[in-house]
Amino acid sequence: MKLFHGIHFDNLRGDIFGGLTAAVVALPLALAFGVASGAGPMAGLYGAIILGFFAALFGGTPSQISGPTGPMTVVMAVIIAQYIDQPVIAFTVVMMGGLFQILFGVLRLGRYINLVPFTVISGFMSGIGVIIIVIQLAPLLGHSHPGAGTWSSLVALPGDLKAINWQAALIAAATIAVVYFMPKKIGRLAPAPLLALVGGTTVVWLLLPAVPLLGEIPTGLPSLQIPVFSMPLLRDMVGSAFILALLGSVDSLLTSLVADGVTRTHHESDRELIGQGLGNTLSGLFGAIPGAGATMRTVVNIRAGGRTPISGIVHALVLLGIVVGLGPLAGNIPHAVLAGILIKVGIDIIDWRYLKRISRAPRAGFIIMLLVLGLTVFVDLIIAVSVGIVAASLLLVRRMSDLQLKNVRLGLDALLYSEDEQKILDRINSQIMIYHFSGPMNFGAAKALTREISATAESKALVLDLTDVTYIDTSVSMAIEEIMASAAELGVAVILIGIEGQVGTTMERLGVFEVIPAAHRFENRLDALTFTETLIGTASPPTP
Repeated sequence: MKLFHGIHFDNLRGDIFGGLTAAVVALPLALAFGVASGAGPMAGLYGAIILGFFAALFGGTPSQISGPTGPMTVVMAVIIAQYIDQPVIAFTVVMMGGLFQILFGVLRLGRYINLVPFTVISGFMSGIGVIIIVIQLAPLLGHSHPGAGTWSSLVALPGDLKAINWQAALIAAATIAVVYFMPKKIGRLAPAPLLALVGGTTVVWLLLPAVPLLGEIPTGLPSLQIPVFSMPLLRDMVGSAFILALLGSVDSLLTSLVADGVTRTHHESDRELIGQGLGNTLSGLFGAIPGAGATMRTVVNIRAGGRTPISGIVHALVLLGIVVGLGPLAGNIPHAVLAGILIKVGIDIIDWRYLKRISRAPRAGFIIMLLVLGLTVFVDLIIAVSVGIVAASLLLVRRMSDLQLKNVRLGLDALLYSEDEQKILDRINSQIMIYHFSGPMNFGAAKALTREISATAESKALVLDLTDVTYIDTSVSMAIEEIMASAAELGVAVILIGIEGQVGTTMERLGVFEVIPAAHRFENRLDALTFTETLIGTASPPTP
């Protein structure tokens, strides 16, 4: 495996222009996400610089631009609020999350992370969007509630509305109008968020002195945050780090798919996770907020000509050049302007594409989406994702169980058997019970199998035909053993067909075959039916 993926200099001009354009778009968003996280605007900028550089250099999606994103910012805000008196622990969690991502990549889990159900992702992302909007209502109205969560922001809203800072509300409304309604011709020259940031800051400086500003911001390079571990808090730290890693991985790989679609290339999922993990680990080490692949910035980069990791590196270096002298200027940025930009981000994160299809969407999936959304907004991010995945998995197991049981048929089906097999079945049909299994069989159907399949004392033989089973797990194997044992207790002979490949290997390892005589096990259906006809002709069929 090459150390760097996709780096070449054949597209240098396009990469430089793409990186410059992406940096211009990233600047206001990085500042806004830094403020929203509670770590400060420079933490957002340094997150864009560090993650943007290392994810581009070591990642697996050549044209991707990485940096702070809305979902990652919300999770980081929760972590900072949780460890408000111990900020070093919060950044230790960021480092742990980055290490988890590296582990995901090393273990080649990239393909599996994308298996998180769509309804869970939709509910979680929409919940993140709602949280961003709610916590920005106070600064939009000219108030400040540092570290306020969703509930506290909603509780404080009536009081905020009674004491609106109309200048702040006006500039926030103007910011939202700019980012939403700027003509495309102007947007091609400069991104709407940047124009809103510069224009809003200028208007406040000249005409609206009562609007709250960010205030003094530290300058210079970030200081190291030496990792600190607390045993009483370790369990919560690991849980938060895992959610950061999972969300960052899903967010990045979804953006990678978007980049593939635009550039008609193919990313390397596991390499991308390693690059993202390295970038987030170093971000935490330098007191910056974590991030992921950013869809909007990536698309802007591609449209501007960026095709290789050089564009992501240029984007990070341009931001680094800006940040050296930006501190004094950034202190004059109004909270209301950043609130307006973030509200637009929050609205965009909500999954309107799925919500528009509610009337046509399956009810169970919609319920899971709403459940995850509600838990995300009002309870806890970790609980929301966990409950959503478990609920979606149980729903899938139930549906698969129903489908598997439909593939277990009692009696004769002329389409299944050859002419010779059918002749034998016609002769012995009244004296045997034959069940035909097909497709994969797993634990979801195991319990139901023991209820559906049972021998009767009137039958001379129970034939279980597994010829068309493609997969079997431990639960179903043990259920079949229970069925065979029950039949043997009634004195009914059991004939087992189709015990080769994975099916036979699994059942043999579990000792299932020990329940019946070796002579009652067959790989060939015709041989099994011939034996069964001979067997039921005796007065007393042998039992194990």
